[in-house]
Amino acid sequence: MDKHGLASFLRSRRERLQPEDVGLPAGTRRRTPGLRREEVAVLAHISTEYYVRLEQGRAPRPSAEVLVGIAGALLLTDEESDHLHMLAGTAPLRTALHRRDVRPSIVALLDRMPQTAGFVMSAIFEVLAWNDLAAALMEDFAELGPDERNLARRAFLGDGASAALYGISDGAEFRHHVVARLRLASTRYPSDPAVVGLVEDLRAGSEQFARLWDQHDVAAAPTLRKSLQHPVVGKITVDCDSLELAERDQHLVLYSAPAGSADAEALALLQILGSDAVGLSETT
Repeated sequence: MDKHGLASFLRSRRERLQPEDVGLPAGTRRRTPGLRREEVAVLAHISTEYYVRLEQGRAPRPSAEVLVGIAGALLLTDEESDHLHMLAGTAPLRTALHRRDVRPSIVALLDRMPQTAGFVMSAIFEVLAWNDLAAALMEDFAELGPDERNLARRAFLGDGASAALYGISDGAEFRHHVVARLRLASTRYPSDPAVVGLVEDLRAGSEQFARLWDQHDVAAAPTLRKSLQHPVVGKITVDCDSLELAERDQHLVLYSAPAGSADAEALALLQILGSDAVGLSETT
């Protein structure tokens, strides 16, 4: 049980709610944001004293039934509810280290998808495998070290926000998504040095990351389309699909464009140019 993490998460979820969100009258002006602790306790059908102790990190492990009641009272999403259970120690943790090895069939699949840029990310946003079009669209990951292939580091510690993220149009949304997914990863792999070290580096090196981290969000809306600014073909808008590879806690990310569109033609050109496409811009 992560008493400190559980306490912080409960406070953050309580403070984001207003009385009217849960069917309570607004009443008089409140000195602090969100619901009162006693209101959450009543909605969760537990004693106020016990809920207060949970938020203070002093309570014993709550039962699964109590957690279900709290999740309902705080209007938690499914992902937030799972996170709550993991913090309380009532959900099984994954292996101590997150997986970096990509299934060979997935690697082979990447090379069999025409005009689709694809890559595989680990639970902490490391690019583990990619196809030629992904290298042409983004950059040749083979020439980068492990830290440089980590998109979380690029998002918050890269030189120049737009350049670090390949000129994507949804940089703010992506950063929020990164923080939410890393919050889940830190709960699943609390003793993994790579996970712990990444979060520590980002908190120390980015005020924006530290601020988002303290919001305790564990879910972010998926991005279905995004635009990238490429140095050779210019702006290119792609459909973005992320497929979960659950058994290894990885994601297969696919960028494609509708057949016959100008964006599809740009992808086709990049397919021909290959990873040299980025280098061409430096010599023209």
